[in-house]
Amino acid sequence: MRKVISNTTPLIALANIGHLELLHKLYERIIIPQAVMDEVISEPAKSLIKNSSWIHVEQIKDTSKKTFYRARLHAGEVEVMILAQEQNADLVIMDDNTAKKTAKFMGLNVTGTLGVLLRAKKEGYIDLIEPIINELINDGLYVSDVVREYVLKEAGEL
Repeated sequence: MRKVISNTTPLIALANIGHLELLHKLYERIIIPQAVMDEVISEPAKSLIKNSSWIHVEQIKDTSKKTFYRARLHAGEVEVMILAQEQNADLVIMDDNTAKKTAKFMGLNVTGTLGVLLRAKKEGYIDLIEPIINELINDGLYVSDVVREYVLKEAGEL
């Protein structure tokens, strides 16, 4: 089983529009650090994550590394990257561009919420990405026009 660690935004974004289960279908098990669980304060995401049997909260071991990253990143992003390194994760799911660049610089394999949707379409879990992207945007997730167009082209919807 692949080790997949998620940050806060993908969990909340997918939960808010009723598609959190895609993570379970694609990856079976998701690991989140405690800081991510602490950041999930809104419903329905909080209840869905807490009551999920396939999302597991784990503590980072080396808390001294947290200060190295804190200047530019949120606590959840920092702990996601530390936990990913500690557990030799196969994939990290996060949306913030600065965090993604940092994770890639650290040698981590990274995708975002829209990457999850692309994979879900390729594996036949969803038929169309465009209506889901529109739901995400209507719910408050920022997606630039350039990124939206790129994802829709990759999905064969443009």
